Amino acid sequence: MSKEDDTQVIPEIIYDKHTKTTYRKGRFYGKGGFAKCYELTNTLNSQVYAGKIVSKLLMTKQNQKEKMTQEIQIHQSLRHRNVVGFHNFFDDNHNIYIILELCRKKSMMELHKRRKALTEPETRFYMKQILSGVQYLHQNRIIHRDLKLGNLFLNDDLIVKIGDFGLAAKIEFEGERKKTLCGTPNYIAPEILTKKGHSFEVDIWSIGCIMYTLLIGKPPFETTSLKETYDRIKKCEYRITSNISVSSQHMIMMMLQSDPKSRPKVEELSSHEFIVNGYCPPSLPVSALTMAPRFEKFDVTSRRPLTEINNGEAMVISPQKKHNSITAGLLPTAPVTKTYSTFDAKENFLVLKSMIHGVIKSKPARHQVFSDEMSDPSAQPMIWVSKWVDYSDKYGFGYQLSDEGVGVMFNDTTKLIMLPNGINVHYVDKNGDESYMTVDNYPKQHEKKMKLLSYFSRYMREHLLKTGASVVKDTDSMSRTPHLHQWCRSTSGVLMQLNNGTVQMNFGDHTKIIMCPLMAAITYIDEDRSFRTFKFESIQKHGCPVGLYEKIHYAHEKLSILLESQ
Repeated sequence: MSKEDDTQVIPEIIYDKHTKTTYRKGRFYGKGGFAKCYELTNTLNSQVYAGKIVSKLLMTKQNQKEKMTQEIQIHQSLRHRNVVGFHNFFDDNHNIYIILELCRKKSMMELHKRRKALTEPETRFYMKQILSGVQYLHQNRIIHRDLKLGNLFLNDDLIVKIGDFGLAAKIEFEGERKKTLCGTPNYIAPEILTKKGHSFEVDIWSIGCIMYTLLIGKPPFETTSLKETYDRIKKCEYRITSNISVSSQHMIMMMLQSDPKSRPKVEELSSHEFIVNGYCPPSLPVSALTMAPRFEKFDVTSRRPLTEINNGEAMVISPQKKHNSITAGLLPTAPVTKTYSTFDAKENFLVLKSMIHGVIKSKPARHQVFSDEMSDPSAQPMIWVSKWVDYSDKYGFGYQLSDEGVGVMFNDTTKLIMLPNGINVHYVDKNGDESYMTVDNYPKQHEKKMKLLSYFSRYMREHLLKTGASVVKDTDSMSRTPHLHQWCRSTSGVLMQLNNGTVQMNFGDHTKIIMCPLMAAITYIDEDRSFRTFKFESIQKHGCPVGLYEKIHYAHEKLSILLESQ
């Protein structure tokens, strides 16, 4: 455990003597730099916030105190829909507390790790908000200087909130150029590296890197060595793949130019062809954090669906062509069917087994007591199986997901998934082709299976779950929730593999592990139902709870057996 963890005392009840407000410390959200982040609840009105807490013991140097003061001064002066809300700050004998808007859907870095390349409508949705937030900052003469996916947070509605103003600076006079070397390697502008002086244009460069990463799936200058990355940035050496639209390529190239004077202002980017001419969804479903959304949406007045096109031509979605905008098309006579991707179950198991093998080989320490700080909440799974029922002797395997979606994997390997709203239903045939329907409108050949889905859903709600009513949102028709790909039972419990790569094991002692190769992490739900997520890398360095280590060992054995059988 690091020295900071030993020295920082964070009380369970935190009191602000100036406003006479009491906060109750809740779940741990993560740490970075000098700060730790916890959920804080105002005990008077139950309002929930993110508490950024910095130990005074770490603020030993004068320049550190000045930097903290500047961050607070800049952030508390900002009020915008796309900037993390600043509510208050205060201190006590031990810590400085900054009370911020809580963004429960983590940062866009976690979105990127789970999804890699996004569709163009999604990228447009996020880019419009990023540009709006940065335009507000620049109008207020603020350069952020550390724009990156990890500092773009998402609320429950997937609205982008720009946060972390630790490196931000105010331009005091026209033409002022800052000289500080700051930023994050993959997003840092060349003029910062060459120390020629920099201003607002560094944020434009960073936005170019962000847009490239969202569309291509990796940062433009990323290499295995820092020196090579910096060399490429200085030479402006990057490649754009041809599978994204011409307008998106052009917009990226406008931002990623060596000469800061050649880069456009935010206002110009907001009116770029990519932003204004392509389809932009008014909102996105939460399921888009893990799966590409559907964009076939019906126009009720004309009874016509929206069909995907690319560069003005109709296209079929396939794993090779994810990037598209949308226009009106003809009403199909049958349910819309698309094959989005083929999930490689064996490859998924191999990757996971390799990660687990690395953990076991390192012989990590096993702890009876474990601190929150050693977990990594940002890697927590978005979707997992919350309840299941095995009726495979007759029909199949039913399950409820953590987002309240319900699915059945039938004995003939076809699947039905009812979305959390209880209305939209996806049918997946033996080949992986998806059809979309509703509980009231479906082809006659699916009638028996729809009745079974309804039965499984009702059974789990009445006998296994305590769930509230779901709220139907416009975005639900765009949702593509993960579904069960395969499952197996043993005397020890049940293993379930979702088609987003998550592998879950529920054991007879009511403990569970949820493994995610995309996040390189494992979540452990112990006998007391405490929910903790650990990166495999962290376990190798710091160890893990005794119970989790035993489950990791079992998972390795089980995956080995399954791979041999496949």
